[in-house]
Amino acid sequence: MLGSTHGTLTTDFRARVEACGETPRTAVHSTAAPSAEDTVALDVSGRPLHADAPDLDRFFRPESVAVIGASDADGRPNTGITRQLIAWAERVGARLHPVHPTRTTVFGLPCHASVADLPEQVDLAVLLVADPLPVIEELAEAKVKFAVAFASGFAETGDEGAAAQARLGAAVRRSGLRLLGPNTNLNAFEKFRDDLDGPAIALITQSGHQGRPLYTLQELGIRLSHWAPTGNEADLETSDFISYFAEQPEVGAIACYVEGLKDGRQFLLAADRAARNGVPVVAVKVGRTETGARMAASHTGKLTGADTVVDAAMRQFGVIRVDGLDELQDTAALLARARKPLADGVVVYSISGGTGAHFSDLATEAGLSLPTLTQAKQDELHQWIPEYLGVSNPVDNGGHPVGDWRGRKIIDAILADPSVGVLICPITGPFPPMSDKLAQDLVDAAEQTDKLICVIWGSPVGTEEAYRTTLLGSSRVATFRTFGNCITAVRAYLGHHRFTAAYRSPFEDAPRTPSPSFRKAQALMRPGQQLSEHSAKQLLRAYGIRVPREQLVTSAAAAVRAAGLVGYPVVMKASGPQLAHKTELGLVKVGLTSASQIRDAYRELTDIARYENVPLDGILVCQMVERGVEMVVGVTQDDLFGPTVTVGLGGVLVEILHDAAVRVPPFGEDQARAMLTELRGHALLEGVRGAPPADVDALVEVILRVQRMALELGDELSELDINPLMVLPRGQGAVALDALAICR
Repeated sequence: MLGSTHGTLTTDFRARVEACGETPRTAVHSTAAPSAEDTVALDVSGRPLHADAPDLDRFFRPESVAVIGASDADGRPNTGITRQLIAWAERVGARLHPVHPTRTTVFGLPCHASVADLPEQVDLAVLLVADPLPVIEELAEAKVKFAVAFASGFAETGDEGAAAQARLGAAVRRSGLRLLGPNTNLNAFEKFRDDLDGPAIALITQSGHQGRPLYTLQELGIRLSHWAPTGNEADLETSDFISYFAEQPEVGAIACYVEGLKDGRQFLLAADRAARNGVPVVAVKVGRTETGARMAASHTGKLTGADTVVDAAMRQFGVIRVDGLDELQDTAALLARARKPLADGVVVYSISGGTGAHFSDLATEAGLSLPTLTQAKQDELHQWIPEYLGVSNPVDNGGHPVGDWRGRKIIDAILADPSVGVLICPITGPFPPMSDKLAQDLVDAAEQTDKLICVIWGSPVGTEEAYRTTLLGSSRVATFRTFGNCITAVRAYLGHHRFTAAYRSPFEDAPRTPSPSFRKAQALMRPGQQLSEHSAKQLLRAYGIRVPREQLVTSAAAAVRAAGLVGYPVVMKASGPQLAHKTELGLVKVGLTSASQIRDAYRELTDIARYENVPLDGILVCQMVERGVEMVVGVTQDDLFGPTVTVGLGGVLVEILHDAAVRVPPFGEDQARAMLTELRGHALLEGVRGAPPADVDALVEVILRVQRMALELGDELSELDINPLMVLPRGQGAVALDALAICR
């Protein structure tokens, strides 16, 4: 799911791409923190290439805390909050100072009339006031580092609230302090168990209640270290906490519930930091059905709704997206606690052939590798398992061997196989003493191996001793309640380690200065206008993307002369700045082979243009390119992430097939190739029904050149659509037969 493919560039291919300013990369895992010089580096479009991880130590473990609006009056909401904050401050060793204009003490603590009266500079101020805006300036004067605003009535309420939140955010930026909220809650001040060992889960939620299932994982022995309830994110956002948690040595995984991203670029930089440090990020991101408000003229724009881009960006930077809170808690728990896999192979081991077959079907369909055990290993297993039972994988023990000494022998023999990295044992229901003995053997084996052992306890009751005590009491066995959650978590676990082993930050090699192509392209841009096909192809030429031989003409006689120069057969097309899709208007003529056909076509095309009231800059007489795979490559602007690059199956069926993959620049050759493998129609590029394999290297080159164009032109290029891009047989290149470009 998270793996990337890496191709080897030929010398010529490398030289061609480097000539356009894009340096192909090989996969080298880097965990080095960015230098101070890197943190201020900008890419060619002026966007940051690294973001400093905010120092939130004094937020989570302050030395001094002020509670603005503290109360101990009966029946007041602030009273309960104040009491909880006092208890939290005691746990973290912080001095707490109540602030209220009409009280002298709160719960026996001296109370101060205002922020200015505080006896010391405080690290954290908790604002229990309806309108936090007037307090921000006072906090800034007192040099408070952090503040938390619980107040609601901001962006979540509509336009008026959004305007109030914008004013609050601006005041915070001027102040120099960092703010959590508004519309947040007390989750950051929860009591975490301190008797649990091992790597912890750090939790980020925009809705506090949605984090409750993960908080209760502590009752199952799984450690939590932090909880950041980000609320409306007027200042501190999900990305800030990902960056911070990725640097904390106790954090084994970061679990997120995200309703909306504030800044797509900052999110990618945070995910990049986590990937470089090998810290898994697991996220529920609501909004899969959002289609986006974009009304795109290009095919590319219609292929990528907002959630499609979010999904691709997460996958590109190794963020593991799951659908439900149950998947979030199970996947994060496994990734936090499991050691690095020694192999990708999964073996399914059960006391029922039906159970093993059922689980194996689901696991294989999900993309897990279930290797067939060697004949020697099968012969070894048949020492303890009857010959008539299958042990090739899945391994069916028939039940009885688990009740005695044979059960542990079988488990150890499976784990000893070098192709096996994960052993999964589905126990669909309690069947003492078999299930009890099996659970204990699995726990004992887990203590003696570096390989992952997973158990699915299928009983809906969940009170059985084998489950509550034996399995949940083990820090080495990963226990699940459903087949689906186990498969999701194991797939994420294996995929995460494949991804991080090969990961190289795309920001490290992102272009920082414009290429010669950029200067040529800028001269062609027309702000606020759509370019004609002729001008759009000149834009492609500027970036070294091949187009057919063609001439733009303004008379029938010139068209005949151009056809002779281009070479028959030819294609004739109307070219004008308002033409998005010419075929629908009858403004394309193909396969013309004589001067008379050229003259007739010229007359017909210009007549249609006059009838449709479409202004033309001329008629294109083009080389006809027939043999190849029709693809679409394009650029669209995403509200969160900026320019995005899309590739898919092209031609007239592009909007029907919707077979496309998207990436957010910058990315390297590995991601460009991965985009192609994601396409359902990828086999067309490999050659089907006697067709030769397509020139995939040339297609990858076009993708990287289009990415360079997207980075350099930035907001100036609203949309680009190359459709069709004819990918010729291997070694013959790719030709952009049509292009549409819209300037912003």
